[in-house]
Amino acid sequence: MSIRHGLLALLERGPRYGSQLRTEFESRTGSTWPLNVGQVYTTLSRLERDGLIAQDGEDDQGHSLYSISDAGRTELRSWFETPVDRSNPPRDELAIKLAMAVGAPGVDIRAVIQSQRHHTVKAMQDYTRLKAQALSDVPANRDEVAWLLVLEQLIFQAEAEARWLDHCEARLVRLAEAAATEPETSTPAPGPARTARARARR
Repeated sequence: MSIRHGLLALLERGPRYGSQLRTEFESRTGSTWPLNVGQVYTTLSRLERDGLIAQDGEDDQGHSLYSISDAGRTELRSWFETPVDRSNPPRDELAIKLAMAVGAPGVDIRAVIQSQRHHTVKAMQDYTRLKAQALSDVPANRDEVAWLLVLEQLIFQAEAEARWLDHCEARLVRLAEAAATEPETSTPAPGPARTARARARR
């Protein structure tokens, strides 16, 4: 839904054509979530079908222009005013991977965690470097400010993931230590009552 509403937000600034919308969307987000033209035009077709936009002639180069409708503006306002739903979080590949690695034969889950932590820290460093470059000049327009917000979200997300990986490793260490100190218990021999019940079931 973010692409759908992102295109509506760009169209609120005035009529646009497909590839122009793609360029502006990627400029706002620093190409973090690149779009292809086919994806843009598919979304525009659905927006038009739903009455949220309408074709609005052509520009001097013959590009078909789209404009937001009143219904589209109402939809956009509702999107801005409604919190993003977190009650049904999207599937997270890393969380699924670690959940499946627990107890999997032949898998060293601590090695999996350490490999991911290395990758996550590197990504965080790359994002931080990009942020420093972006801040070397005072942001001059809203596209640059928008890109900074996206970068900072990516940095915070990477920091949180690194902390979570540390937590996972610490928990696994505690569980391993607890398992190592548990006394081995032998299975008690079946008593007379249990033996009688077993015979009755035969």
